[in-house]
Amino acid sequence: MSGRESMGRVSQASPHPSRPVRVVIAEDAAVLRELLAQMLGERGHEVCAAVADADALRAAVAAHRPDVCVVDIRMPPAHGDEGLRAAIDIRREHPGTGVLLFSQYIETKYATRLLAAGSAGVGYLLKDRVANVAEFTEALARVAGGGTALDPEVVTQLAGASRRTADLETLTAREREVLALMAEGRSNAAIAQALVVSPGTVEKHVAAVFAKLGLQVSEEANRRVLAVLRYLGA
Repeated sequence: MSGRESMGRVSQASPHPSRPVRVVIAEDAAVLRELLAQMLGERGHEVCAAVADADALRAAVAAHRPDVCVVDIRMPPAHGDEGLRAAIDIRREHPGTGVLLFSQYIETKYATRLLAAGSAGVGYLLKDRVANVAEFTEALARVAGGGTALDPEVVTQLAGASRRTADLETLTAREREVLALMAEGRSNAAIAQALVVSPGTVEKHVAAVFAKLGLQVSEEANRRVLAVLRYLGA
């Protein structure tokens, strides 16, 4: 794994969450599906349903109205983008349900399609991320709460594929690093921990990013989300 993926970059979640999250899992591999259900149950979350295909996912979300669903992108019958299409349907029909996409590979076109509908309550992680239970459950809780959780490698590829604007070129290397961590969904406190700097220093970098991108305080828009979308070219 790269340095961006090391655990030094991630805030640790407590063994038992303060607020249990209601989850629906959609994963066609039975072993992984059972592992996820067991792991989340042991961490204090409620797994409402664990299903193997997109149609069953839609039905489970409609029946249980979970806080978040974990969705494999490639699912039966064609193992194409069935999971993604179901996730987009769920975001449209059940806007209060977060969606955490789960994939074995980095597929930036799928991440872009999901983000196009808005970044609140959205996540995209690589499947090997589940090996670190604290990191995975922290991301799940963040998405369930309306936040964002993007895999560092997904952020890197999305940013690399985006069209660089003059505004982005004015950012310093450190400001770009802060913005990349913001894109992963990290809070200022988590960014400070990851970069080994004070929260006040992070706040100054974030303010500089907003200023250079021309993002003014507004009651109608979240500057943090707008900055991330600008960075990712979404």
